[in-house]
Amino acid sequence: MPAAPPSRPGPTPRSGLRRAVAETTGGLPGSFWWLWTSTLVNRLGGFVVTFLALYLTAGRGYSATYAGLVASVYGLGCAVAALVGGVLADRIGRRPTLLGAQLGTAACTVLLGLAQGQVAIAVTALLLGLTSNASRPAVSAIMADLVAPEDRVRAFSLNYWAVNIGFGVSAAVAGLVAAHGYLLLFLADAAATLLCALVVFARVPETRPETGRPASAADSARPSGTVSGTGTGTGRTRTGLGRVLRDGPFMALVGLTFMVALVAQQGSTTLAVDMGAAGLSTTQYGLVIGLNGLLIVLLQIPVTRLTAGRSRAALLVAAALLTGWGFGLTALAHTAAFYAMTVAVWTVGEIIQAPTTMALVAELSPADARGRYQGVYSLSWSGASFVAPAVGGFLLDRAGGGAVWGSCAVLGTLAAVGYGLLVRSRPAVPSTVAAGAVPVPAAAEPAS
Repeated sequence: MPAAPPSRPGPTPRSGLRRAVAETTGGLPGSFWWLWTSTLVNRLGGFVVTFLALYLTAGRGYSATYAGLVASVYGLGCAVAALVGGVLADRIGRRPTLLGAQLGTAACTVLLGLAQGQVAIAVTALLLGLTSNASRPAVSAIMADLVAPEDRVRAFSLNYWAVNIGFGVSAAVAGLVAAHGYLLLFLADAAATLLCALVVFARVPETRPETGRPASAADSARPSGTVSGTGTGTGRTRTGLGRVLRDGPFMALVGLTFMVALVAQQGSTTLAVDMGAAGLSTTQYGLVIGLNGLLIVLLQIPVTRLTAGRSRAALLVAAALLTGWGFGLTALAHTAAFYAMTVAVWTVGEIIQAPTTMALVAELSPADARGRYQGVYSLSWSGASFVAPAVGGFLLDRAGGGAVWGSCAVLGTLAAVGYGLLVRSRPAVPSTVAAGAVPVPAAAEPAS
C-alpha cells in the first residue's frame, strides 16, 4: 500500500504575524517612514502640554480656572496656526513650514518653562500654540501627497500609532520626573523637538505638487465624484481658503469633529484637575493618562485591520459614542483603577475616529489645497483646545464633575447622530489590507 503523501503544514502563528505586519506596513514610501520617525521622536519628548494643567495648579499654585484659561490661550494659538500653517504648506512648501514650526516650538517650550507671572505664562503659551500647531497641516499634507488613496487610512493609523507610542512613554516618564521638578520636562521637550527637526531636514523631501501636474498617479486616476466640488485632485486647480470654508459637507465634518474634540480635550486638562481633586498624585495621573497611549500602541493596528473597508458612517458613529460615553463614565470614578477603565473606553473611540476622519479629509481635498484643507480640519481640534479647557475648568469649579462629564456624554451622542446623517452615503475606499494582499508601492516619491 503506497504511503500517503505528506500533508502540507498549515500556517504557523509566527507566519501569520509576519503576514499581518507585512500587510500593515508594506508598500509605503521610504519618506513616509522618515516622517513617521520624526513624529515618534517628537512625541517621546512631548511632556509639556500633557502636564501643563498640573504644572500650573500643583507646581505653581494657580487655580483650575486660570489653568483652563492658559490652556485656552494655547488653544487659541493652535487655532490661528492651523489656518496659517495650512496656507503656508500650500504656498511656500510643506518642508519649510514644518521646519520653521519645529524650531519655533523648541524655543517657545524653553521660554514657557522659564516664564514668571500669570501674564508672561499666558503670552508664552499663546506663542507655543502658534508654533506647535503650524506643523500639523504640513505633516498631514505630506502623507496625503506620498501615499495612494487606498493606503491612506493605514498610513494615518501608523502615524497616529507613532504619536501614541511617544505619548504613552512620555506621559508615564513625565509623571515620575514631575515629582522632582518641572523645568526638566520643558528642556527635554524642546530637545526632542529639535531632534525631530533634524530628521525632517535630513530625510524628508518637499512634496508640494508642481503647478499644472497631478500630485500622483493614484490621485489623477481617482474617479470623479469622490471629492467635493472644490477641485479635481490635480495641481491644475486653484482653491483659496475662502472656497474651502464654503465647502458645506467638508465644513459639516469639521463641525462634528469639533464636538468630539471638545470631549477628547478634557483628557489633558479637566481630567487632570479632577483626579487631583480626588486626591490622586501626579504619578497616578501620568500612569492613568499614559494608558491612553499604551492602548493605542497595542490596539491601533489590529483595530485598523478589523475596520478596513467598513462603512465610514458606522465607524464614526461608534467612535463618537465611545468617546462621549467613555468620558461620561468619569462622573462615577473615585479611584485610579476606575479612571483607568474610563480611559480605556474613550481610547477605543479615539483609535477608530482619528485615522478615519484624516483619510476622509485627504479624499475631500484637491491636491493643490491639501494644506488648506488639513489646516481648516485642524481647527476642529485646535478650536476645541481653546474652548474646552476654559469651559471644562469653569464647569468643574462652579458645577462639579458631574456637569462636565454629563455634558461629554451628550456631545458624543449628538456628534454620532450628525456623523450618521452626513457620511452614510459615502462609500468606503477599497483597502489593500482588507483584501488580504500586501499593498503595492504608492506613486514614486518626489525628489528631495
